Amino acid sequence: MRPSAQEMLRLWLEDPAVDEATKEELRAVADDPREVEDRFFRDLEFGTGGLRGVMGAGTNRMNRYVIGRATQGLAEDLLERAGGREAPLVVIAHDSRRNSAEFALEAACVLAGNGIRVRLFRGLRPTPQLSFAVRDLGAAAGIVITASHNPPEYNGYKVYASDGGQLLPDDAKRLTARIERVSFDRVRRLSPEEAEARGLLEWLDEEADRRYVDAVLAQSLRPELLKGGAAEALTIVYTPLHGAGNVPVRETLRRAGFTRVHVVAEQEKPDGAFPTVKSPNPEERGAFDLAIAQAERLGADLVLGTDPDADRLGVVVKNEEGRYVVLSGNQTGALIVHYLLTTLKEQGRLPANGAVVKTVVTGEMGADIARSFGCRVFNTLTGFKYIGEKITQFERTGEHTFLFGYEESYGYLAGTYARDKDAVVAALLVCEAAAYWKSKGKSLYGVLLDLYERYGAYLERLESRTLKGKDGLERIRAIMEDWRSRPPAEVAGVRVSGTEDYKDGLNGLPPENALKFLLEDGSWFCLRPSGTEPKIKIYFGVRRKELKEAEDALERLVAAVMARVDGLG
Repeated sequence: MRPSAQEMLRLWLEDPAVDEATKEELRAVADDPREVEDRFFRDLEFGTGGLRGVMGAGTNRMNRYVIGRATQGLAEDLLERAGGREAPLVVIAHDSRRNSAEFALEAACVLAGNGIRVRLFRGLRPTPQLSFAVRDLGAAAGIVITASHNPPEYNGYKVYASDGGQLLPDDAKRLTARIERVSFDRVRRLSPEEAEARGLLEWLDEEADRRYVDAVLAQSLRPELLKGGAAEALTIVYTPLHGAGNVPVRETLRRAGFTRVHVVAEQEKPDGAFPTVKSPNPEERGAFDLAIAQAERLGADLVLGTDPDADRLGVVVKNEEGRYVVLSGNQTGALIVHYLLTTLKEQGRLPANGAVVKTVVTGEMGADIARSFGCRVFNTLTGFKYIGEKITQFERTGEHTFLFGYEESYGYLAGTYARDKDAVVAALLVCEAAAYWKSKGKSLYGVLLDLYERYGAYLERLESRTLKGKDGLERIRAIMEDWRSRPPAEVAGVRVSGTEDYKDGLNGLPPENALKFLLEDGSWFCLRPSGTEPKIKIYFGVRRKELKEAEDALERLVAAVMARVDGLG
């Protein structure tokens, strides 16, 4: 039985292995029962993206002790599976967040303390580059220290398998069980100097960066068009939002031929405090305020933004009135799908067994576009690891050829060089599509309107409610249970035609706490607790013949569902 939060606090304060600064932090909150409970009521659990939480002292926080314990469990798991053969190799990367570099080095030193070889990037790198490096170097596993687009107080720890994908549920469960058996005093580590002297810690250099950018550039569909001047005709504003995308995105676009790329200077340098934004999340329009202002001054064609670990890409385009509009992940995904398949068909390279993969909460327009080109569409659970799993399956069976994978939360991947979403390749393809359509006298927004005309006006929205701490978890559980036990017969005056409950697995997918309602008019909504933040997320999708009809229908659906959610929350 797990000790109480107060008992866990006492154990940490008495443990000689815990440093004095950590103990001072704990003493400062020792008289606050709610704070102590929140820090110690559980161990951080593997969710959609591994470990993720607020930084600080305690078992329910991100700190060097939690990192060390998790890494010790990973080391023991890798050694057991290696069976005494050559020492496994692990690649480690990190983003620009506070403590990311320290956490990455701590993980490296614990792996080295267990005799495992480590390749560590010296500075911040995109998460997708870590995925690529695992595959490129033939590593047994990878670790990236990041909390993606979360607020500044968060950090995280993602583990990647040998195929370059994030751990799937069975592997995560096995690793979690191993970690749970590790006590803090069992963690073995070497100093960085010892690890280097023994040849267990090596630093990755510029060659690793070049190989990654080469792999991204290989996904270009019309390199001759770009080199022929189309790229130079495009004016782009880009913001890395103080994160890891600055160098690889700019280098990729430069090598592709895009010469008019303007970086938002205030957001160019890495800074884990993310001082210019409320949250470094390109899904939120506020993250683009500075970039849009710069684009207006320059008359730019396109605005791009990447999150701190450069696996998500936000896109801003000009509408018909010349106003800058932030595209949703669904819209950007549909535009890339259309451009990619149009180009492959034109070039005679569209495979008969082509496949596009998306998640169950991703909109349907991209899927309809893919089917119109004769491609098979696959749905996965939320989390790009499931899209990566499909790529590996296709390679193993040869039954389908992976063409593109995406999710509504701004994650996209073309090519099989990685197994995670990649904002760098997405930036390349969006810019290439914009350059191509501009050479034809069209804008990306104009192409989107053309797609609405042909396939229907699809609109989607994501609403979320943040509910922190132990009480928040209970409230999220209560909301999910209410919708499960009392499913609506109609919503916003439209009958519910079906329900998809993924709790026990559905359509061959693993279990996930998600509940999706299908309406007779083709609309849908889905409730799902976040696996990486203390939130419940509610996804919505509608389709109508005209855009104004779709906007009105979406407003009615969102209002009806959120009134019930908020009444329970």
